Amino acid sequence: MTSGLTCVAGLGVSGTAAARVLAGRGERVVVLEAVEGDRQRAAAAELARLGVEVRFGASAPPEGTTRLVTTGWAPHHPLVAAALDRGVEVVGEVELAWRLRPGQAAPWLALTGTNGKTTAVRMLTSILAAAGHRALAVGNVGVPVVEAVGGPYDVLAVELSSFQLHWSSTLAPQAAAVLNVAPDHLDWHGSLEAYAAAKARVFERAGTVVYNADDEIAAKLAEPHAGRKTVGFTLQVPRAGQLGVVEDLLVDRAFCPDPVHAAEELATLADVRPFAPHNVANALAAAALARAHGVPARAVRQGLLDFVPDPHRMEFVERVGEVDYVNDSKATNPHAAAAALAAYPSIVWIAGGRLKGADVEDLVRRAAPRLRGAVLLGADRARIAEAMARHAPNVPVVDVAGQDTGVMDRVVTEAAALASPGDTVLLAPAAASLDMFDGYPARGEAFARAVHELGRRG
Repeated sequence: MTSGLTCVAGLGVSGTAAARVLAGRGERVVVLEAVEGDRQRAAAAELARLGVEVRFGASAPPEGTTRLVTTGWAPHHPLVAAALDRGVEVVGEVELAWRLRPGQAAPWLALTGTNGKTTAVRMLTSILAAAGHRALAVGNVGVPVVEAVGGPYDVLAVELSSFQLHWSSTLAPQAAAVLNVAPDHLDWHGSLEAYAAAKARVFERAGTVVYNADDEIAAKLAEPHAGRKTVGFTLQVPRAGQLGVVEDLLVDRAFCPDPVHAAEELATLADVRPFAPHNVANALAAAALARAHGVPARAVRQGLLDFVPDPHRMEFVERVGEVDYVNDSKATNPHAAAAALAAYPSIVWIAGGRLKGADVEDLVRRAAPRLRGAVLLGADRARIAEAMARHAPNVPVVDVAGQDTGVMDRVVTEAAALASPGDTVLLAPAAASLDMFDGYPARGEAFARAVHELGRRG
């Protein structure tokens, strides 16, 4: 328990959890929240019963604050900047959870990456459960780590964002993986180099370092740790010390008894659902982390078979007129969209939203041979249209203007008009959704409703 006052930034899920746990330990806690809505007032009332004060509208930590707990706020946020200027220690909710672990705490298997984190961490949890372990997916996946560290678990599967890692300094997971690194959240970090450096923090004290050998940046982040146990994963035939693919098999040449001369079969490509190259990579990363925890090969396959993908991730919606409609609304940046576009041979692409400063030139250039048409929506659709004109000038493009709730109905109707039998109409926006929707799930649900309505019309 610390002396002095702990200030928690925000009444979100993680901030409320941190305040609750700290109050339960007898610490003095104040929460600062900018928005005073019904949800925030209800959370404040709950915390007040625990002795936690909530201050609305405050822009600086109270006098006497010795520690600020942030749930992912950027260093340039006025509240965080004020704390740093005053010499207040700033830690993330994940770092706080690590420091509050009880004796004999469950080990952490941690992973990060630009894309695929939630799928990989849920695959990992399913594999651990198949091996008989009491496991829980926590962190950026939705369950605050600070609430789980004292729970009845054998192992925690921890999904970490770059924001969470930026404010973490002492994490020492049993094993840690970087799935991939591509430009994202540059408005928060300031540069790709700073973003990658935040991702690299997951490796600093990890017992086993797991990295994507096919991703140039992820592989480079692992290089300084070569003196430790390092394990690569690849979609190619693996070398000794790697997991990879041989014909239609996922195999292990890192944790098997004789990695130099032999490989151990883990699963088949057919066991990975939904099947796509990037999901095979997710499965290999999850398998490597599980194997670092001692999970047997048979549990890897069973865990992948038991895994149920989350919605809005390459989710098949319906077949209408011999055309498949697929919802990958979670593809909120170009790197994620590229993975989805690589999974289908003939595509009518639905894209657009808020690009957050990301470049789409390479995405469009690589996808161009697969595109049969494109329908664009959202705030930055003109930038995608310009890239289409440069790299796919013969592909028809439909621009759908407007911010109203009926936009997605018009988008799907236009996409259907461009599609031929055998095509896939793919919602992979390459952009954030908040310019038009409450989040990527709302965008995906709007797409699915429009597709089902199209199917009813025949």
